[in-house]
Amino acid sequence: MHRLLLLLTLLAGSAHAQVYKCVDEEGRVTYTNDRTIAKGCTQLSQDQPVSTIPAPAARPSPAPSAAPQNFPRVSPDAQRERDQSRRQILEKELAQEESALAEAQKALADQEAVRYGNERNYQRVLDRLAPFKEKVEQHQRNVDALKRELRELR
Repeated sequence: MHRLLLLLTLLAGSAHAQVYKCVDEEGRVTYTNDRTIAKGCTQLSQDQPVSTIPAPAARPSPAPSAAPQNFPRVSPDAQRERDQSRRQILEKELAQEESALAEAQKALADQEAVRYGNERNYQRVLDRLAPFKEKVEQHQRNVDALKRELRELR
């Protein structure tokens, strides 16, 4: 067994492969020993010193995140009660936010219906309506977020 290993080590040291350096159109450098894809590449000199860098030591994979032994546990009934309470709070917030959205949309519609004499330039109209549109968009984002959170509840 040891003789075979010694023989393989000696043969591996005497094996020489041509190494080519290839640079593509985008400037990426590739090194290869395959002559079929080495067209247009430059052959590297064999007398260059070879340096090796050991691979970084493999880190042990972290254990699945488990709760510590002394972590407080909640009974399933208590958790269901908490989830139900959270759902009720979110539904109440959603109703309030939908009401605020409706009010903001009405205020925007009221402002869009009005045209002042000093607003001959349409940009002035847009500038006046911008805060109303922002308020509508803000309430719409809040409604969407609350609906998404309700969907993700257990």
